[in-house]
Amino acid sequence: MGQPPGAPTTEFPQPHPDSTQTPTADEFARRRAVRPPEPVATMGLRAAMRRSTLGLVRMPPGRKEQEFIRSIETVRRNFGGLRQVTVVNPKGGAGKTVAVLMIAMTFGQKRGGYVLAWDNNETQGTLGMRAAQDFHQRTVRDLLRDLDHFRGPTGRVGDLSQYVRAQGEAMFDVLASDESATAGEMLTANAFRDIREVVSRFYKLITVDTGNNVRAQNWQAAIDATDQMVVTMSARNDSAETAARMLDHLEQTGRHQLVRRAVTVVSMPPSRKDIDLPAIQRHFSARTRAVLLAPYEGLIDSGEPIRYSLLTQATRDAWLKIGSAVAEGL
Repeated sequence: MGQPPGAPTTEFPQPHPDSTQTPTADEFARRRAVRPPEPVATMGLRAAMRRSTLGLVRMPPGRKEQEFIRSIETVRRNFGGLRQVTVVNPKGGAGKTVAVLMIAMTFGQKRGGYVLAWDNNETQGTLGMRAAQDFHQRTVRDLLRDLDHFRGPTGRVGDLSQYVRAQGEAMFDVLASDESATAGEMLTANAFRDIREVVSRFYKLITVDTGNNVRAQNWQAAIDATDQMVVTMSARNDSAETAARMLDHLEQTGRHQLVRRAVTVVSMPPSRKDIDLPAIQRHFSARTRAVLLAPYEGLIDSGEPIRYSLLTQATRDAWLKIGSAVAEGL
């Protein structure tokens, strides 16, 4: 029976009866390979121009926005497996803990989780103190005691939440070290390897905070498992010299390539007065792959737990650039 006049057709075109070619799935899938739309600025004056003209003027992203986009793409790329970033400097106050948290936040927010910040201090650490607090105060020693639960088929990622501290909107977790000055014996190399074997089942990226003793077993074990090393320092000669001597130690123990591929992060003070920044940059540029500056941030300098939502945009942008440099080595 024919359709009433004016009724919409419900039939699809049929192939010509003489046609010898049958459509394939590959031909159907090629429809996705269309040319992507031209990028349009979403930041700065170029974006303001588009909004003010109701879209009549559509300018491409400027240089700063292009760098921002490239940094995000680099951070988000597939690393092909578990990767470990280890943050080092034997001097206290060199910015290691802050760097671990900010790198983890950058990767967590831009990649979408599966990131762990781990305090591998041989005794007492501060990562748990600077991180956002959670419903429990368990530490790496509690996890070490209960590792057998996670080695078998019964261990689940949900159970791990009893030992790690979720960082909410920052989209990563923290495994704190013991915060007591009388915690007991120092962690061993085997302890580090056992913990890493378990957490590697649940995370794609691990950022490791380290202590101040380069001879400690767990410090050495962390270095041996490192894919990308980050050397931190304040913009002071003593902090930089301690880092330089640590690089000497690593080179003398056969880790030349780890040093050469490292990223150096210099934490800036409120004022650049009386600091010899060019000398620091020259030395570490000659020894490591990149030297980047982390701007002064009063919220970080306070020593209180970091409230990620209150960080300035300048700080976020700087750590995105640092995260991109780290990702290039992964």
